[in-house]
Amino acid sequence: MQFRLIAINYTMIHNVVNESNNVNTMTQDVELGITGSVTQADLAPLRDSARLGEFAVVYRVERMHQGGGYGDSGKHPLAWAVAVYVDNQLCRVYNARGAGREWNSIDKLGSWLREQGFWYWWTRNDLEPIGQAIAEEEESSHEQPSPAFIDPPFSPF
Repeated sequence: MQFRLIAINYTMIHNVVNESNNVNTMTQDVELGITGSVTQADLAPLRDSARLGEFAVVYRVERMHQGGGYGDSGKHPLAWAVAVYVDNQLCRVYNARGAGREWNSIDKLGSWLREQGFWYWWTRNDLEPIGQAIAEEEESSHEQPSPAFIDPPFSPF
């Protein structure tokens, strides 16, 4: 019995290590489970072939690109990046020149995700401190605590 394997691979594995301000983006990719990359142009064919997951993951990264009116990386050191599921593997969205896509405005990123056909996405921010808000006095001590959020489920397609 002979088997013939035909594979169309829209993902590329990247091994670029960018280190600055004590953040190693390759380490961050490993922590998030990112295993490859796709370009924006790959998204429509992947969706048509039912290989693209239903949701995206938006996460905070240290900015590598200058531009968009936010050229001072000292004032705006962080940006937003997107990862999508391709064949149940998490892949970061890269531009045609091989660099990770970055957005300074999460509102503009949301519009871009809608244009790409995503109805919903998970947002994650591991780089900025949490718990810095000043708590207001609780009016009622009988309130139930809010439920914990879980990691996004895997999509078969």
